[in-house]
Amino acid sequence: MLDHTGIVNTFRMDNASKIARCLHYQRRQAIMQADAYSQGGEMVTAKKVVSGRAKGGVARAKHLSAKERREIAKRAAASRWGSDDLPRAVCSSEDTPLQIADRTLDCYVLEDETRVLSQAGFLRALGRNKRAATRSLEVPPMLQGAGLRPFLTPEILQKAHPIAFRTPGGLRASGYLAELLPEVCEVYLKARDAKTLAPNQRDVARQAEILMRGLATVGIIALVDEATHYQELRAKDALARILELFVAKEIQAWIRTFPGDYYREIFRLRGLEYPRDSVRRPRYFGHLTNDIIYKRLAPGVLDELKRVTLRDDDGRPKHKLFQRLTSNLGYPKLREHLGSVVTLMKLSCGWMDFQVKLNRIHPRYGETLPFDFEGEEDDGRGL
Repeated sequence: MLDHTGIVNTFRMDNASKIARCLHYQRRQAIMQADAYSQGGEMVTAKKVVSGRAKGGVARAKHLSAKERREIAKRAAASRWGSDDLPRAVCSSEDTPLQIADRTLDCYVLEDETRVLSQAGFLRALGRNKRAATRSLEVPPMLQGAGLRPFLTPEILQKAHPIAFRTPGGLRASGYLAELLPEVCEVYLKARDAKTLAPNQRDVARQAEILMRGLATVGIIALVDEATHYQELRAKDALARILELFVAKEIQAWIRTFPGDYYREIFRLRGLEYPRDSVRRPRYFGHLTNDIIYKRLAPGVLDELKRVTLRDDDGRPKHKLFQRLTSNLGYPKLREHLGSVVTLMKLSCGWMDFQVKLNRIHPRYGETLPFDFEGEEDDGRGL
């Protein structure tokens, strides 16, 4: 009878049931091989017989591309494991892997803005096997060893706990904080300088030095954000939060908002006579107000107010823009801005003078503040 101990010990199983199943399978294989050799024949390998509905699945799989099979597996995993409360990644580097020096890493940004490097990628970046054995639950595999112990601070050990999460496709994954990578590299370099590294850790220290050079000019957070395109999502989310705070979902009641001084000063600054017996104003005053007030109130507010404003059959707005500002933030900010603008108007002697003051104190969002070099000569010594 063939001894199965060596065969079974090659398997590293997580629980007793898996070990039992492997033991049963290996015993069957060993018995079949022993019978074959005892009869002078060739080694026999059992083949799994596919029947019933499985035949259709196998046939279908043969006609699917590798990408299609991965997507099906992701959906199946999401269906099976999607009921837990693990944080989900909102961005990943699946299409543009993170490149640091000569290493490629998979990285993710979770829904709470935590930046994560995959566990396998983290270990590979340091030149370690992605399935490196863990001898301690308190210390991750890349920080184990007597030579590293003097340089492990409580802060590093706290950061070094693995993070379980869901990829955007729903797969369960594990990783480490992105900020941990340069700190681990620093531990290895300190241990190397102190000559406390074990011989098998010296290659890791050399790789740590290469990674530190790659990180010298760009922070790891910026690299992860770029690789995952999270900076684009973050900008969109930030703008969405601003608009949510400023623009109301319902039309607010009309109340007198723009003071009489606002329009009197516009007439004066533009050299027009202020009408005493009428409230009619030139139609282009609306365009002036959009520029003076709404474009400088908050990013994207004017475009959002125009988008949500109801219009009649002739295309004219049915209500004033300020009636869609939130009462707790948008409207108070408008009144505050109006007070400052009217003060600038009263301090200006003409329209161009007012524009210079306005652009300096309340620049439009998304524009660079212009510099006035008129009358200045460049003497070559700088400003």
